[in-house]
Amino acid sequence: MEKINLIATTTFGLEACVKREVIKLGFSDVKTFDGRVEFTGDEADIAKANLWLRFASKVLIKVGEYKATTFDQLFEGAKALDWGEWITEDGKFTVTGKSVKSTLFSVPDCQAIVKKAVVEKLKMKYNVDWFDETGADYTIQVALLNDVATLTIDTTGGGLHKRGYRETAMVAPLKETLAAAMVDLSYWKRDRILLDPLCGSGTIPIEAALIAKNIAPGLNRKFASEEWERIDKSIWKQARIAAYKAIDHEFTPVIYASDMDEEAIEVARENAIKAGVDDCIEFSVKPCQEVKLIGDYGCMITNPPYGERIGELKEVEKLYRDMGELMRTNPTWSAYVITSMEYFESLFGRKADAKRKLFNGRIKIDYYQFFGPKPSNNRK
Repeated sequence: MEKINLIATTTFGLEACVKREVIKLGFSDVKTFDGRVEFTGDEADIAKANLWLRFASKVLIKVGEYKATTFDQLFEGAKALDWGEWITEDGKFTVTGKSVKSTLFSVPDCQAIVKKAVVEKLKMKYNVDWFDETGADYTIQVALLNDVATLTIDTTGGGLHKRGYRETAMVAPLKETLAAAMVDLSYWKRDRILLDPLCGSGTIPIEAALIAKNIAPGLNRKFASEEWERIDKSIWKQARIAAYKAIDHEFTPVIYASDMDEEAIEVARENAIKAGVDDCIEFSVKPCQEVKLIGDYGCMITNPPYGERIGELKEVEKLYRDMGELMRTNPTWSAYVITSMEYFESLFGRKADAKRKLFNGRIKIDYYQFFGPKPSNNRK
């Protein structure tokens, strides 16, 4: 079977996380670039990647890549590609675009030219002059970087962060993909206690529970490529059956989540129920200063307010001090915090053992990591 070139896109800073999970899923020819991880697979792997990738943003088919400094080059390069391999005669397709450090900087013009090239190619393929566009949806992207055009088809649809459990969220919610990556980048393992004392709508504890139970993050949602003719319905059915069989029903992690906002906790509980992990998380309404570290060698992983709204700064500074005091009550614990506040460490009262630059939406943030001691081998 002919291999398909695939791209898992990702936000800046998470490329290594996506690469690890792509390799873990058994994909081959893995290559890492800024904002994406490329690999090869087949039709079944499109379903597998969409169902299982926790940290990626989308799964794209790489149709072609070539140098384009003129609109003629862009048109002819797009027209030379075999779009009919994927897009059916009745297919409905749109073209999106982006351009970075390239001669062809007008994105609308690039989109229009690629659209025209694809139409011309499909006219030749199907020997027609008109397309009804009543079939499945296909989203083509033309991405120009340093005068190289990469043309792809989106297999995912709505971003992979849309797991299907968070229909309701509080103000400034954390993307599920970033929350899962925060857990992955920590030293937390499923047999250790996890605490989020500022859980909001519950994204971090829910993602941790999904990881602990080995529940595929895309199990309860649909993907654009499920409606494509080339990928047989049986492929998606078998991929979901395999994902259901992979769930560890016997294991229950110990996860605590709290927030001072009663409405947030109600939303978090509802989200946990929809995700199928409500039995894994103990939710409570309480401010950070009333939280206790239960047990030893646990991990606090949290996304606190950043103090970027008017009038919030003093409250947030006090909150960061409270978090530092909480962690000092039990030195066996580790702490992992993301924030855009540059002087967070001085408020927390300790220099981070490691720091990683990430992005929460458009906000540049740092992921501060404070390591506790490793659990002893003979502990219960």
